[in-house]
Amino acid sequence: MIGNDPNMPNGLLDPPEAPVPGGPMRAAVILPWERFAGRDIPGADQSRAAEARLAEAVGLAASIGLVVVHTAILPLRMRRPSTLFGEGQVSIQGQSINRNHVQVVIADAALSPVQQRNLERVWGCKVIDRTGLILDIFGERAATKEGALQVELAHLQYQRSRLVRSWTHLERQRGGFGFLGGPGETQIEADRRLIDDRLVRLKKELEGVRRTRGLHRTARKRVPFPVVALVGYTNAGKSTLFNALTGAEVAAKDQLFATLDPTMRGMGMPSGRRIILSDTVGFISQLPHELVEAFRATLEEVSEADVILHIRDVAHPESSAQRADVIKVLDDMVADGTLDANWPERTIEVLNKADLLGGVGEVTLREGSVAVSAITGEGLEALKAAIDSRIAQGKEVVDYDIPPHDGARMAWLYQHGEVIERYDDENAVHLKVRLLPADRARFERQE
Repeated sequence: MIGNDPNMPNGLLDPPEAPVPGGPMRAAVILPWERFAGRDIPGADQSRAAEARLAEAVGLAASIGLVVVHTAILPLRMRRPSTLFGEGQVSIQGQSINRNHVQVVIADAALSPVQQRNLERVWGCKVIDRTGLILDIFGERAATKEGALQVELAHLQYQRSRLVRSWTHLERQRGGFGFLGGPGETQIEADRRLIDDRLVRLKKELEGVRRTRGLHRTARKRVPFPVVALVGYTNAGKSTLFNALTGAEVAAKDQLFATLDPTMRGMGMPSGRRIILSDTVGFISQLPHELVEAFRATLEEVSEADVILHIRDVAHPESSAQRADVIKVLDDMVADGTLDANWPERTIEVLNKADLLGGVGEVTLREGSVAVSAITGEGLEALKAAIDSRIAQGKEVVDYDIPPHDGARMAWLYQHGEVIERYDDENAVHLKVRLLPADRARFERQE
């Protein structure tokens, strides 16, 4: 068991002072650790993996202003239905929680409503699990109306599952959705009905958002700009790379989930073609399923992309595990029909933060990967060339004979494709054109 380690991130100490009224909330982060629990990377150092996972949870807590004054890694021999942890572990942690005046405990795992309720009773403070913490972060960061709708939908779906808990606990929950009533069966049923009604309205609003995004995608298809989407683990440097490539000023911080709302910018490529680059929300291990569903509209940008850039923090000790987490989310999108199964064929793995390892020359490359440093700019030209090459690979070369008077169809080919060769005679204009398969099908349907 590890607790109050001064070598942990943010210099975690064990200050005895009571919290200052109106000051930041004092938190404890506790990681239940099962050996090879979902992250059994061959050859991985499990002790180091546990510490990296704890550091990630501490970063999540700190990202919403919590002051983490106590941390612990608790090995689990078995999951207890009542409290998750063993009786002795609960008692020892309770002493530390009281001594450090902890106001909220974050259990970096999925807690059942009963486990959450029992731990709150024993420890005498608020307890939230990993899902609740991530939902709080998303709720604080969502900047657009779409993002706010998505977060509220996920939050309500999560809260609805908590209504099976004891009635007295509901009086202590914070929130603003109008369902925090007093004890009693009638009030619980009323709360559930209010949530269900709001869920129906939110889903209708989000359907409208998706239709609007569909119209935007349709409009983009009229322009010969391939879409390149950035995906990757949170804090892998996607927004920094996005800014380096496009010259944009998207918020890029050394912070988990700094980007929640998708951003799109146009940029030129070495070949002379224009592309649309799309920055997306970062993935994370054990992403709450409520958020996967709620952010489907955002993830649809990935499904429509011509090229996917999987951005990895190559200097992170858990880089391989993070890669596996991202791939799992993308595979889950395939399973629910959001993403086509051939997404790996149009994916380039971008090994970012090479400067932390001494430069791109020090990075071991996989097939189809490119090493870069978004901070120094090293490797960006190679990345652009790789994007250009991948886009060209996805296009087909087709010959067309266009009547000289059919200027509209010739203009369409020039606008949507790359005219490689052209020669004219009295009967026709002969064009050799490189087109994306979808554009070729659209053009030939016009004939």
